[in-house]
Amino acid sequence: MLDPNKNIIPNKIKTIHLTAVCGTAMSSLAAMLKDLGYKVTGSDANAYPPISDFLNSKQIEIKQGYKPENLFYKPDLVIIGNAISADNPEALYIKKANIDYCSMPQAVNRFACKNKKIILITGTHGKTTTSAILASILDNAGLDPSFIIGGISKKFNAGYKIGKGEYIILEGDEYDTAFFDKGPKFLHYTPEITVLTSIEFDHADIYRDMEHIKKSFKALLQNIPENKTLFAYDSDTRIDSVIKSKTKKHNIKKYGLTNNADIQIRNLKFEKNKSQFKLFIQNKEFYQFNSSLIGEHNITNAAAAIGAAHALKISPKKIALGIKKFCGVKKRQEIIGTKNGVTVIDDFAHHPTAVKKTIKAIADSYNPKKLIAVFEPKSNSSIRDIFQTKYAEAFDNADIICIKKPASFKNIPIEKRLSPEKLVRDLKQKNKEAHLFSNTEDIINFIVKTAPSNGIALIMSNGNFDNICGRLISNL
Repeated sequence: MLDPNKNIIPNKIKTIHLTAVCGTAMSSLAAMLKDLGYKVTGSDANAYPPISDFLNSKQIEIKQGYKPENLFYKPDLVIIGNAISADNPEALYIKKANIDYCSMPQAVNRFACKNKKIILITGTHGKTTTSAILASILDNAGLDPSFIIGGISKKFNAGYKIGKGEYIILEGDEYDTAFFDKGPKFLHYTPEITVLTSIEFDHADIYRDMEHIKKSFKALLQNIPENKTLFAYDSDTRIDSVIKSKTKKHNIKKYGLTNNADIQIRNLKFEKNKSQFKLFIQNKEFYQFNSSLIGEHNITNAAAAIGAAHALKISPKKIALGIKKFCGVKKRQEIIGTKNGVTVIDDFAHHPTAVKKTIKAIADSYNPKKLIAVFEPKSNSSIRDIFQTKYAEAFDNADIICIKKPASFKNIPIEKRLSPEKLVRDLKQKNKEAHLFSNTEDIINFIVKTAPSNGIALIMSNGNFDNICGRLISNL
């Protein structure tokens, strides 16, 4: 194990190395540190576009693979990503060379949050989109916010921003912090405002069951200072039970589509690639909003961001402008292009709830001639059998379903693995056209032959998926 006494951030720092630098949040942190004037290096097992291109554009040297020699220059600090295990060659060298180290949240607190008021966006789903919407609102309102989010905001063409304003927007991830700190990342932050979007079972590699997940979110509420504001989605019984368990006094505001919500969505209408809705706060009409967001789940994300902006006393008109100008996040219902009448859309969905809601949003908004849903199980939870049944229920709004066999099961025992063969059989039993593929090339060829004009190919994966979107556009 590493020396806990070296888990510090020294006062005088010039050089910083980040292990597992190609994670979305870690790469944003690396770029932010470079902008702050530090010499930054990084290493990763698999550096690939667009993250590698982004880091190269920042002139951050990336070493392919984890090796002791990556640290021979003795950086003043090493930030260890949570993808790193205790037996990683660089982790072992950190101990041998007696180098100071810290986790990503520790670094964010020290370098990004100093003298800032934190707006913390938490929950199983919707963190990145909600954070990016709020950043758009605050920026358009002239508050010049800072932020670090788990995706590339199209407005800023980055997953981070160093602003001069008093607020910083952070995603609060429930995943563990590092191999030397197994607590959730979000417990490292002391928020002024918190958003809780949802609580579902996920991250099966670190959480045993739903009660284990809820325990972390209960700790989150205990970590929020007294009398601070919490915006919570109003139609999640797990959120309700977590809130009931709290012992601190918080200003809790519920948002959503029900009549009981403090921040209530009404008159919601969807058209192709756009939406319109009214928001009522405490049963009083607040404003009518026009947005490029589609899907009920994204409108509830917008409602959470609007609630937070309203708490900061931003005017309804300025909030509406921020919503209208919000142009999305890469890999979140991102339209990659249209060729020969076929539109290719890329999305991060991998949890069955996210898959289901994303497909429904695309089907309802675009009403395509055929919706081809392509799914790659890749996350630690999606390649396990825990969601075997739920995945079979997630594709109801798709016309054709393409399932790719996982490239790796990451040492998961055979009896605990997702069976893509069974998933396809279960979908066929529901009279769905479903196909199983061993490689990406065959999926591309199938879509090229099958997709009709005015059809949509919806690609869903939390990984790069062999650059399927770009290759598909080239081949159509």
